[in-house]
Amino acid sequence: MLAMGDEAWQMIGRTPSYIVAVRPLRKGAITDFDVTQRMIRLLLRRVGVSRFNRPRVVICVPSAITAVERRAVTEAAKRAGAADARLIEQPVAAAIGADMPINEPIGNMVIDIGGGTTETALISLGGVVALEAVRVGSFDIDNAIQSFVRREYGIAVGERTAEDIKIAIGSAHPSADGNNAEVRGRELMSGLPKTIVLSPETVRMAIEEPISAMVDSVLSCLAQAPPELAQDLIVQGIHLVGGGGMLRGMDLRLSEASEVPVRLVNAPLESVVLGAGKVIEHFESLQAMFMDNPATRRR
Repeated sequence: MLAMGDEAWQMIGRTPSYIVAVRPLRKGAITDFDVTQRMIRLLLRRVGVSRFNRPRVVICVPSAITAVERRAVTEAAKRAGAADARLIEQPVAAAIGADMPINEPIGNMVIDIGGGTTETALISLGGVVALEAVRVGSFDIDNAIQSFVRREYGIAVGERTAEDIKIAIGSAHPSADGNNAEVRGRELMSGLPKTIVLSPETVRMAIEEPISAMVDSVLSCLAQAPPELAQDLIVQGIHLVGGGGMLRGMDLRLSEASEVPVRLVNAPLESVVLGAGKVIEHFESLQAMFMDNPATRRR
């Protein structure tokens, strides 16, 4: 393994034939067990773990994960050097990381828009009351931009270019300010480099399908909320986390559709991992949060 994370991302679309860029996790599931195992081993090595000090590991996974996928994640961590691997649902970890009062008898709703999944959870008294998860995330927004540019303009652009377009002018809700962006790619007919100009409105139209799927999943979770907790949400609002939540106007789009205030938390990208860290620090008292706990959290 030559590189991981941002360093590997910089290589995508730029590598010679003997270097292959792999995404070992897609849609929240392991697509390459061997590479996932190596990636976890590299992460453990980075924090000073050796064969002599096997650590206890907490891994955040999507709520939509199947029993087979759960076993695969746990097995990959143990083979990589973990003494014990416990799983926690991403929205629960995000709620803990965002310092939400999840153990109190009030409704706390968190929307976690990650790379491969969008998960909405209503949490009260330390348990998940309602949950909705779809395997649609930020990568699907990037794919939608790639497909749109290819279909409408006959231009092929890479994953990194699609993400740059999303960050520069992508939005889920109309706004007054918005500059056009120049996009460089390869024309499919001639094979030559070509530049086109995209407007925010055009990109918003291109990504409407994945955005609508995310909004629908949030509304579906809200529909499952008991009346007492539903009225709490009008006061408490809904908390938005994850990289996808940082898409311009995403909070406004969700708030408009649900008629409930939606707020982006202070550290949307780090909320899940911060929550995992707090679970490790208070391992005994927060054991009820684990997916494989017999006293399951869903009440």
